[in-house]
Amino acid sequence: MNNEKFRFNSAPAPYAHQCGEEPAKESPLTAMLLKSRMVMVMGEVDPELAEDVIAKLLILDGQGHDPVRMVIGSPGGHVDSGYAIHDVMQFIKSPVITIGVGWVASIAVPILLGAEKQKRFSLPNTRFLLHQPSGGAGGQVADIRIEAQEILKIRKRINALISSETGQPEEKVARDSDRNFWMNAAEALEYGLVHKIIANVEEIES
Repeated sequence: MNNEKFRFNSAPAPYAHQCGEEPAKESPLTAMLLKSRMVMVMGEVDPELAEDVIAKLLILDGQGHDPVRMVIGSPGGHVDSGYAIHDVMQFIKSPVITIGVGWVASIAVPILLGAEKQKRFSLPNTRFLLHQPSGGAGGQVADIRIEAQEILKIRKRINALISSETGQPEEKVARDSDRNFWMNAAEALEYGLVHKIIANVEEIES
């Protein structure tokens, strides 16, 4: 089964890298962010982004166990890549603080929920989106049935995570995410996705 078929996003697929293209070198801005123990999760979640974010989390955790601030602004993307980031956030010893910016949609929501509730924040104008994972299936009827069942299992797993981290009943999460379910920052706070709406970085410490 091709796991790349299972996506959970609201954006078109990214452009493919050209053959033989050199990987981007670390920019001075990236180096400064790492020095301040800040990791960016911006844009579509895919295996390349997951590898980059996970590497940074492991590097920072190896340097010490002070908090890591993760800024998330993403339309979602590849389910397994999102869960890989979520699981490593739980795996490392350093506490992770998540900050939603712009929009946090689809599989980016479980990434946000990788932090403990009191360490989840939103900027004032951030929007949040819950909805179903989607997938493409072709070929024989049996293969289509298997992939449809896999999508249902993924959906149930994501709904259970959101329920556990927000305190909302799983049945409510399932109903809400059956179609596009948008929330502004205040609604996300009430729903339990975030602990606090902040306007400046000093409010994280208070």
